[in-house]
Amino acid sequence: MRWLIILLFLFIAVFSGLGFWVYGQFIQPGPLTAEKTVIIPRGVGIERIAILLSRQNVIKIPLILSIAARTIGANKKLQAGEFSFTKNVSPRDVLAILQKGKQVVRRLTVAEGLTNGQILEILNKTNGLVGKAIMPQNEGELLPETYYFSYGDNRNTLIKRMQGSMKRVLANLWKNRIPNLPIFSIKDAIILASIVEKETGRSAERARVAGVFINRLRLNMKLQSDPTVSFSITKGRRELVRALSREDLQTPSEYNTYYTKGLPPDPITNPGRASIKAVMNPVDTDELYFVADGTGGHTFAKNLTEHNRNVAKWRQFKK
Repeated sequence: MRWLIILLFLFIAVFSGLGFWVYGQFIQPGPLTAEKTVIIPRGVGIERIAILLSRQNVIKIPLILSIAARTIGANKKLQAGEFSFTKNVSPRDVLAILQKGKQVVRRLTVAEGLTNGQILEILNKTNGLVGKAIMPQNEGELLPETYYFSYGDNRNTLIKRMQGSMKRVLANLWKNRIPNLPIFSIKDAIILASIVEKETGRSAERARVAGVFINRLRLNMKLQSDPTVSFSITKGRRELVRALSREDLQTPSEYNTYYTKGLPPDPITNPGRASIKAVMNPVDTDELYFVADGTGGHTFAKNLTEHNRNVAKWRQFKK
């Protein structure tokens, strides 16, 4: 009985000492010399996670993290994803980070005026996204903006967020549009906004360009927008790398606004918030024409005589 008591005492002493050592290792600073991002795969257990973090030099002894996680039952609450670990992070803090599931936030910026095909290409090249993207059939349903996502998010989920953002922006701006516009539906507004988006990249010009097109619609004039002709040729699947010809302008197409009056049947690109707002609140002007001025902007005119002079200047500039 005495030997049993001695052995039990020794066992308790060793176990307690081991426990104190494990706890000391658990709370002390780790070996990481600088902030580091690590991706924890889905479906892996605490042992594999601990080994992965050890190989990434986030923790020193994988067994410490495994024992601690199982002791407090945290192994069943760990999250998969992309996590950022600070310099000298302790195993205790590592476990807290994996439990809270606060992941690294990634950013994807979709520029104004991109087509569905171009956005699809960006999504497919973006690291951290998974799954196949299902694009809308028509242009103009995706809002160009900066979107935030976490590692492992689905591409199609992000597309649905873009569609939801576009619907909310359109609904809000449509309610606040000026009265008596010659556009009678939200679809008309997004079609005209897509044309404005492709016509000018200058924010100060958007409402003025929109004003010109609004005047033309009121007078039942053809819009005569070059980007619509380009779209009639490419259908948005590629950029038209050549200049438009006289034959292009005369080729019958429902998207060719030199050939048909009114708006095209659908948008020609995905316009940004600013272009949509410009269409809903255009500049009050009596201008009917504009042409490039050679500096990235445009020269505007109220009548054809002024416009022809501006066109002649533009042609001379190009020469």
